[in-house]
Amino acid sequence: MLVALAIAAVVIVVIAAGQALLPGVAANDVRARIEPDGQVLSVKVSAFPALKLLWHNADTVTVKLGSYRTRPSDLPSLLREAKDVGTLNVSIETLRSGQLTLHDVTFTKRGSELVGSARVEDADLRAALPVLESVTPVSSGDGQLRLRGKGVAFGISATVTAVVTTNDGKVVVAPAGLLGDFVNATVFDDPEVYVQSVTGAPASGGLTVSVRAELR
Repeated sequence: MLVALAIAAVVIVVIAAGQALLPGVAANDVRARIEPDGQVLSVKVSAFPALKLLWHNADTVTVKLGSYRTRPSDLPSLLREAKDVGTLNVSIETLRSGQLTLHDVTFTKRGSELVGSARVEDADLRAALPVLESVTPVSSGDGQLRLRGKGVAFGISATVTAVVTTNDGKVVVAPAGLLGDFVNATVFDDPEVYVQSVTGAPASGGLTVSVRAELR
């Protein structure tokens, strides 16, 4: 009986110590992985029992960043890394992805459901695509976003309406009208991230874009 009680006491102490220490260790690990590419403001990791963090399973991870830089090609792998996190909350003041800069980025994961939003300023669009003078959302609904942009190329100014929509989990951009049936570009395609909708709205000096997706 005494041996059993001693073993039980040791187990309780180990679990209690793990519950106290492992979330901090996991948060430091997340911070160390992010810091080479971003300014980390805070990281919080929680799990019960905390011992499952040893297998990289967390109940909740909350990350706040001042800035972060990533390549567009890295995005799918970053999303897949979050697969074993039950609830993920990420906020980034400034995100630079390739040539495009995004502001007030928020990203949440609840189970397999993903929701992201960001603000894009006109100046950032012009820096990424110098031929564009402005882009404005003209409608948003049914899981798609219609944008009207004014651009200049070879001294000629023209206004074009483009549709950002989803097709079998991919994000596709095409000109509005019949031409869109023949000319389009896939801007995001990953078999493990199924994009359900893309919507947007005008914002001061630019626009906001929201995306819903599911991890497969």
